[in-house]
Amino acid sequence: MNKVGLLKNLRHASRGNLFSTEITKTTKEDEKKIEEWVGELESEGKIKLRECVQREYSIFLHGIIKYASE
Repeated sequence: MNKVGLLKNLRHASRGNLFSTEITKTTKEDEKKIEEWVGELESEGKIKLRECVQREYSIFLHGIIKYASE
């Protein structure tokens, strides 16, 4: 997965412009990459993150998808 793949995953998990998804992670490095991509998507104005919950084997993301052309 990369930043574009994460954005597509969020779009598929969305209902209207709200999204809720749980992404599995296998290592701490995966966790850091996901956090980095989410930060980049926020700074680019594509998403607005409301909640990010770190779980033992996954990361739960909840927020709003802003207008972004596919």
